[in-house]
Amino acid sequence: MAVRTRVELPSDAPATRRVHMAAFPGPDEADLVDALRRDPAWLPDLSVVAVEDELVLAHALLTRLQVGDGWAVALAPVAVAPEWQRKGIGAQVVRAALTAAEDAGERLVVVLGDPGYYSRFGFIPASRHEVTGPYDVQDDCFLVLPLPGYDGSPRGLCRYPAPFDAV
Repeated sequence: MAVRTRVELPSDAPATRRVHMAAFPGPDEADLVDALRRDPAWLPDLSVVAVEDELVLAHALLTRLQVGDGWAVALAPVAVAPEWQRKGIGAQVVRAALTAAEDAGERLVVVLGDPGYYSRFGFIPASRHEVTGPYDVQDDCFLVLPLPGYDGSPRGLCRYPAPFDAV
């Protein structure tokens, strides 16, 4: 059966949690997803899963993020069940989430992550667009992806939703 992507359904939440628990060494990312579901930053149409026969294999989440005096979306977390890693499914679910963001009219995506991985999707250092993060990380690890509707705004300091404070 082929792996396909779709918007996460409410009934997928337990399976999505299992993917995050298996993909990471502790519960932080799974707890983050659960907390974001209860937060005003939650955008249900931007929570995307990769499935095979309705078995959830991977998850990519975009939530509302304040940037300066404007808004963008944050890509985090992304998880792939260990037995499905290194098979292109992570890239598939990230691409699907980015397409959903573009279709929803979002203009800018922010991610904190490995530039070697995220550059394949077009992410570049956020500093090139005068976007800064609240975390003390190397410039090339705090990245943005301007979507087609991006007009140079928003710019400024990113303020993540409160659930990120626990991670």
